[in-house]
This record gives sequence, structure tokens and C-alpha cells, in this order.
Amino acid sequence: MAAPEAELVLKWEREQARLRQNVKEEDTEDWQRNADFSGLERVGGVDLSFIKGDDINACAHLVVLAYPHMKVLYEDCKMVTLNAPYVAGFLGFREAPPLLQALEKLKNVQPNLMPQVLFVDGNGLFHYREFGLACHLGVLSDLPCVGVAKNLLHVEGVVRSEEHQSQALRSSQSSIKPVYVSVGHRITLDTAVRLTHNCCLYRVPEPIRQADIRSREYLRCNFLTSDIT
Repeated sequence: MAAPEAELVLKWEREQARLRQNVKEEDTEDWQRNADFSGLERVGGVDLSFIKGDDINACAHLVVLAYPHMKVLYEDCKMVTLNAPYVAGFLGFREAPPLLQALEKLKNVQPNLMPQVLFVDGNGLFHYREFGLACHLGVLSDLPCVGVAKNLLHVEGVVRSEEHQSQALRSSQSSIKPVYVSVGHRITLDTAVRLTHNCCLYRVPEPIRQADIRSREYLRCNFLTSDIT
């Protein structure tokens, strides 16, 4: 009999394959088709931060920023317990549930502030099985989603066409290192790259950057520690 982790991996592989069929690699919103993204007013970003040495309890943070000014309109922060183990290539099963809960809460309490697009710190289609965290969140939330990774994922057999490729982007004038953009859901790669560039004040798109800063600050203030990952 297969080990429990092996059984879990097989289960997750099947679920990823099923959900992958729902990914839309197309611009589905009117604002995406406008050269200046007119009609886009709210962009979201999500992040999970951990205290060093604790890979179970995390701070889940959702921010919504005004576009194009990048001013924070909404934020939600909550300590969560992650029930799924960390397995490389299956981050969505571990991190998506609390982030989806944050989006659902926003939808219930202030639906007028729901983001029109969500930025995720991670990969989308550029993934071992073409279904990274950005795809996972995009499909399950049904929001346009963009994956932005700080490191290039080295995998073989993932890229089958230019439309599937992750693109390196020098995101701001002061940025030396690139970021890697890939489609999550309901957006084309070209639109995702252009939008990422427009949302960058620094290297990382501002929605992701603000979610990261604020989640880390929450941990510092509430747990009196600087050992945060």
C-alpha cells in the first residue's frame, strides 16, 4: 500500500488536473481590452506570513488597492492554522483555503470593494502541471488572477507555447532583478504582463507588496518577534 503522503499526492494531482480544465487563458473583462485599463478600479493582493520555526500557523492578509493610484481601500488580516502539509508543487491545497475565506468575507461585508483582479505571490500556468497557486485561487474564486514569482521555476515540459510561457519583467526603474509573470485565470499573458508593470512602484506589484508588508507587521506587533518568513 502506498504511503499516506504518496496517496495524498496522487489525489492532489487528480484534483489539479480536474481544476486545470477550468482555467481561462483569455481576457474576459472589458477593462482588460482597453489600452489604459479604463474601467479597472480595484486590484487585490494576498499573502501568507509565518513566524520562523512555525510552518503551521500563519497570518493571511488580503488587501484591495485603488487603481491606478495604489491607495489601500481595504485590508483583512487573520491568523490561520494550515491543515495541509507542504508538498512542492501543491501550494494551492495548503494556502488557498484561508485566502479564499478572506475573499468570501469581503464579498459578504463589502461587496463593492471586491477586487476586479487578484495578484498572487507565486506561479500560475508556469508550474509543474500548469496549475500553480494563482490558477488555484483564480479558478476557485472565479476572479481574474495573475501569478508573479520572484524566482524562476526550473521545470521541463511545462511550456508548450508562447501563450503558456512565464515572462521575465523588469518591473520598475529602480528594480535590477526581474519578476516572472504567468497567467492565473481569466486573463491573457500579454494583459497580465502589462498590468503587472502598471502596478509596480518597486520590484513587486504593489498589491502583493502591501499584503506582505502588512502581514509581517501584524506578526511583529502581535508576537513581538522579528523572525518572520
